[in-house]
Amino acid sequence: MKLTLLAVGDKLPAWAEAACAEYVKRMPREARVEIVAVKAEKRTGLPAEQVKAAEASRLLDRCPKGALLVALDEHGRQVSTRELGEQLAGWMASGRDVALLIGGADGLAPEILAKAELRLALSRLTLPHALARVLLAEQLYRAASLLAGHPYHRD
Repeated sequence: MKLTLLAVGDKLPAWAEAACAEYVKRMPREARVEIVAVKAEKRTGLPAEQVKAAEASRLLDRCPKGALLVALDEHGRQVSTRELGEQLAGWMASGRDVALLIGGADGLAPEILAKAELRLALSRLTLPHALARVLLAEQLYRAASLLAGHPYHRD
């Protein structure tokens, strides 16, 4: 099974690139992670819905065929690290690839939210995109560590 983290925006600060790369490198072979940056739409005078639609098209074009779509959305379900671990175990057992989508500044288009089989929220706080990517990569690593029985998570 492969996890593909697709995120709008291709210019991350060096600290965020380094952090994401470190967590991706630590993931077990049976839950590989690939981070795919998707170009953001220029916002010059365009309505937010038009921007989100253009970004949605780019995101969906880059999604692995047949992957389970997970939308990262502020109105999505909030889960604990342990619950994310259980979700990851289910994905791994299914053998199906998973695409986790992070939208641009205006979020994800309704088209993506409708296609998503799961909507997750990282936090109720507003997060910068770089931090959201790092947080998601770290939590996937933490969830995989839990499944492997490592004491990375303290209950």
